[in-house]
Amino acid sequence: MDTSTSTTNGSATTLVTEPLNPLLTGNLLKTLIKLALPTVLVLFMTTLLSIAETYFVSSLGVHAIAAASLVVPVMMFMTMVSNGGVGGGVSSAVARAIGAKNYVKAESLAWHAALIGAGFGLLFSIIAVIAGPSVYQFLGGSGETLDLALIYSDILFSGAISFWMVALLQSVLRGAGNVKLPAIIIFTSVIVGLLISPMLIIGWLGVPKLGIAGAGVAQILCSYLALFLLIRYMRSKDSTIKLRPHPLNKAHFKEILGIGLLSSINAVMTSLSLTLLTAAAGVFGVAAIAGFGIASRLELLLIPIMFGFGTAAITVIGTNLGAGYVKRARHAALLNAIFVALLVEMIGLFVAIFPERWISLFSANPEVLEVGGQYLALIGPMYAFMAITTELYFAGQGAAKIGWPLSAGAIRLCFASMATWFALRFSTSMHVTFAIVASGIFIAAIVSLYGFKITPWGRYSPK
Repeated sequence: MDTSTSTTNGSATTLVTEPLNPLLTGNLLKTLIKLALPTVLVLFMTTLLSIAETYFVSSLGVHAIAAASLVVPVMMFMTMVSNGGVGGGVSSAVARAIGAKNYVKAESLAWHAALIGAGFGLLFSIIAVIAGPSVYQFLGGSGETLDLALIYSDILFSGAISFWMVALLQSVLRGAGNVKLPAIIIFTSVIVGLLISPMLIIGWLGVPKLGIAGAGVAQILCSYLALFLLIRYMRSKDSTIKLRPHPLNKAHFKEILGIGLLSSINAVMTSLSLTLLTAAAGVFGVAAIAGFGIASRLELLLIPIMFGFGTAAITVIGTNLGAGYVKRARHAALLNAIFVALLVEMIGLFVAIFPERWISLFSANPEVLEVGGQYLALIGPMYAFMAITTELYFAGQGAAKIGWPLSAGAIRLCFASMATWFALRFSTSMHVTFAIVASGIFIAAIVSLYGFKITPWGRYSPK
C-alpha cells in the first residue's frame, strides 16, 4: 500500500519510499478513536458551556428558560446544517482530495468553504430576524416568553457569519486529518465562554446584568474569538492547508454543496422534528415546554460522541475511497456505527431508569419533572438506534452516498409529525406522543442499515 519511486544519478540508484498514510494502513478502531477523541472532548466542553448557560438562564425564572427552549431548535438547526450538513460536504471533499494526493485542490476547497460559510451566515442572520416572531409563536411562545425569546434570538443570530465560518473551516482541517488544532481553538473559546457567561447573564464581578441577552452576547464573542484563531492558523506557515484566495471554481462549489445541501435536508428534517415536538409540548403549557427542553437537551451530550466519531469516519472513509480502498472504507463505516451505538446506549439506559438525576439539575417543578421523565424513559433506550442512523449518515457523506440516510431522516420526521398531530388533536398526555417518536427512531435505524447493505461504494475519481 506504499508507493516507491526510483531516481538514477550515474550508476547509483536511490529508492525513495513515500511515507504511508496511517488513515490507509492503521488499525481502524484505533484510528477512529484517535481522530474522534479531540473532537469529542472539546465538544463535551462546548456542551458543558451550553448546560452552564441553561443553568444560569434558569436562575432568571421559568419564562427565561422556556424562551431559551424555544430558540434551541432553531439554533440546533443552524448548527446541524453548518456542521453536519455543509460541513460534512466540506470534510468529505477535502478528505477525498487528500486521499487522491491532490493537495492543490484541497487548498482551493478550503477557500471555497470560507466563501460558502460567509454567504450562508449572512442568509441565516436575515432569515432569523424576519421569520423569528412567527416561528417562536408557532412553537407556543407568547407574552413575556416570546419577548425574551426574540431578544435572545436576535442577538444570537447576529453572529451567524462567525458561527458558519468557524464550522466550515474546522471541517476543512478535520477533512485533512488535523483534529487537534480545531479542538484546541474551540477549547479556548469555551473556557472564555464559561468565564464570561455568568458575568453577562447574572451580572458577576460588577458587570451589568444583561439577563438572557447576556447568553447571546457571550456566544457571539466566543465564536468570533474562534474564527480569529482559525484564520490566523490557516494563514500561517504551520498549516498544511493554507487559507488564501483561489480562482472561483464552479466544480468545487458543486462538490461541496452537492453533498452539503443534500445532507442539509437531513438536518432540516431533524430540526423540524424537534420543532414539531416543541410545539406539541406547548399544548400543555410553559412547564411542559421547559420539561421537554431540559430532557431533550440531554441529547446535546450525545452530539459530542456522535459528531466526533462521525466526522472521524468521514475523514477515514473519504481518504480511503480517494486512495481506492473501498472495502476498508465500508468496514470503517460499520465498525464506527456499532462502536458509537454501544457508547451512547449506556447513557440512554441510565437516564431511562433515573430520569430525575438529570431533570432535577435544572428544575424542581413537578410538571417539568413529569414531562421530562416521560421523555427520557421512552427515548433513552433508543439512543443506540439514534446513533446507528447518525453514524451511517456521516458514512454516507464520506462516500458521497446519502440517499438512504435521507430516507431514514424522512421516516423520523413522519413519526414526529404523527406524534405532534396526536398531541394537538387529543391534548391528553405526552406519553403516547413520545412512544410514537421512539418507534420512529427504531425504524429509521433499520432503514439506514438496509440502505448501507445494498448501496455500492466506488472509488473516488478526482477532477
